[in-house]
Amino acid sequence: MTTSPVPLVIVPTYDEAENVGDILSLVLGAVPTAHVLVVDDGSPDGTGDVVAGIAAHDDRVHLMRRAGKLGLGSAYVAGFRWGLERGYDLLVEMDADGSHPADRLPALIEAVVGDAGVALAIGSRWVPGGSVVDWPKYREALSRGGNAYARWMLRIDVRDITAGFRVYRADVIARMDLDSIDSKGYCFQVDMTLRVHDLGGTIVEVPIRFRDRLRGVSKMSQAIVLEAMLRVTQWGLQRRFARRRSVRPRADRR
Repeated sequence: MTTSPVPLVIVPTYDEAENVGDILSLVLGAVPTAHVLVVDDGSPDGTGDVVAGIAAHDDRVHLMRRAGKLGLGSAYVAGFRWGLERGYDLLVEMDADGSHPADRLPALIEAVVGDAGVALAIGSRWVPGGSVVDWPKYREALSRGGNAYARWMLRIDVRDITAGFRVYRADVIARMDLDSIDSKGYCFQVDMTLRVHDLGGTIVEVPIRFRDRLRGVSKMSQAIVLEAMLRVTQWGLQRRFARRRSVRPRADRR
């Protein structure tokens, strides 16, 4: 008799006391077998204390407190390490602000569990069936344009490469050099997608209905967007030149 894979849903937080209780309830309601690890970066609004109170009564909820605001990418890497050390089968990325629909978690998990070749399932806004709610036109254009640029520059067929709602096979994460990851924000998601691709893992996109946060303040900034564009350009050029060098014919020796 085989056991079902156990997902660990990693939720980074900073000042999400208003939202985190609802997110935990929605996640565990959608996937009762899941565990949730909240990685809190010393939220001054008491987010960590809210989670600690819930964890005291539900052994599926775990809390990692960090000393300060160390960033989204490092929070996920810390969560990946925590999950790998404890033998979880699936590692899930999910925001705490309510923008990622918890009711799509089962479909994302099934996309990975149902096909042994799939290493990563992305909850995608920009595939048929996906959508966004309450976004101004400029923000949608920015996201669509950024993803199109990344897809062209990196030569990778993923329509929502910056999406942060994801399910990974833990054994694929275990094969990565986590020490070398220093990306943040959107850039982190692009970085992780490339790493999965370069390891030969199949990536699938599952449509979701994405909505903007209802409570709290967005962590988005111009610096995060700029970092993503610069890194994508750098990685794209590196990959193209490396590919050209690898296929350059050797000079004839006579």
